Amino acid sequence: MLFKLKGTVKVDMYEMDSEKENLSNFLLKQFKLKSSVTREGLELKMEDVSTYALVRMVTKFIYQYHLNRAFWVNCQNNVVKINRFMHKKEKKKNKNAVTASIISHGW
Repeated sequence: MLFKLKGTVKVDMYEMDSEKENLSNFLLKQFKLKSSVTREGLELKMEDVSTYALVRMVTKFIYQYHLNRAFWVNCQNNVVKINRFMHKKEKKKNKNAVTASIISHGW
């Protein structure tokens, strides 16, 4: 996870649509990183920055805006993803939906 990134890096934030502009401004002000807002999240043109550093920058944003109870950050193949934690109710609902699907299909 400590390799250097070249070219374009994406930040996927599907469930944080309203925060795209805030994250873009945060990266520009705090770290002098320019980004463009896309449908999925952000795209950054980066050179000589480790994935670890970018994950830490995005995590810092999550904590500064008090979003850390609902979201967490990880990285996979030049894509930094902001994921939503599943709450107990959502886990139970998903488990029940899977069980109902298995029963209805006769598996």
